[in-house]
Amino acid sequence: MSNTSRRMLSALLLPAGLFAGLVVAPGAANAAGVSATVRAADTLKVRSAPSQSAKIVGTVRRNQKVTISCVITGQRVKGTMRTTTAWDRIGTDRYISHAYVKASGKIPRCASKPAAPAAARYVVGTVKSATGAVTLRAAASAKAATAGTLASGAKVDLVCSVTGDLVKGTVRSTTQWDRTRAGGYIPNAYIYSGKLAACPAPAPAPAPAPPAVKLTPEQFIKASAPGAQAGWREYGVPASVTLAQAILESGWGRSSLSATSNNYFGIKCQDGRYGKLANGCRTVRTQECTKAGKCFETSAAFRTYASPAHSFRDHGSFLQVNSRYDGAFAYTKDANKFIMKVWKAGYATDPNYYTKVTGLMKKYDLYQYDTWK
Repeated sequence: MSNTSRRMLSALLLPAGLFAGLVVAPGAANAAGVSATVRAADTLKVRSAPSQSAKIVGTVRRNQKVTISCVITGQRVKGTMRTTTAWDRIGTDRYISHAYVKASGKIPRCASKPAAPAAARYVVGTVKSATGAVTLRAAASAKAATAGTLASGAKVDLVCSVTGDLVKGTVRSTTQWDRTRAGGYIPNAYIYSGKLAACPAPAPAPAPAPPAVKLTPEQFIKASAPGAQAGWREYGVPASVTLAQAILESGWGRSSLSATSNNYFGIKCQDGRYGKLANGCRTVRTQECTKAGKCFETSAAFRTYASPAHSFRDHGSFLQVNSRYDGAFAYTKDANKFIMKVWKAGYATDPNYYTKVTGLMKKYDLYQYDTWK
């Protein structure tokens, strides 16, 4: 056997490694290329660029021998051999993912990266749903227009993530929504994928500006009293309690939540559910406090309403349908004891919540609106 033949045979028997261990300086490998074996489950598509969205220009079979001229960085792929962003060039404008390849030696890096489509920046996600196809939306909200569907097991190119409605899915419960290559949004609650960067701008339309005219305390009470008294007649919540809570929670109707979502009581969505009187959820930054009095910033999903009247009605409905507040309804004609029971049952984490509510009831004589008197 000649010396040249021995050197070529030795090169073919070198052990394979991960992408980081494969790359050497351009030109350092044998000019004829590196021999490799395709380890796909069946056939593997050959692409015109290092991306799963690039044009298909051929296929290679399982266990087929190929010659790799160099390697380039492209779209991240999870394959039978590894998860990697490496793509192997096997001809002019012909690439296969290194995730399915067992090479016989070190592969040189391509001298220059060809113009790859923007898809090289995508992260491939896999849909996982135990309840059927997952709906794509035009924005990060379960109320947004439908933009298509994806079946469980489908692959999807993901660009970035945004915060939207809370969704409880097969994989997890989260407010993260992922923007797809086509522009639609899918709840991350149904996605397995690598880490996504935040989208450069929020997907939802900007919230409307608060009204220019602000009510005085007297005007606010006068405008809100009929709704609070209707709440007493419909659900048994003392009107003085409803008024004081609305004042405290909404800052006399001037809070961002009341101005943009008509939510005057800070009622949250529960696992994406918002009841019969609200029309959706909105995630905002808020402050929570522990029973020990330690407060901190966090994010939470709050109910949104078509009008203030819906918010006042939902306040009574929320207290009545939640069994934790049953004890309060033994005191529907004793406003102070009613709000004490509501607070003790966990309505608010503020340790001074009861004192603040009853202080407002006394200062503005809200007891006069309790219609049983």
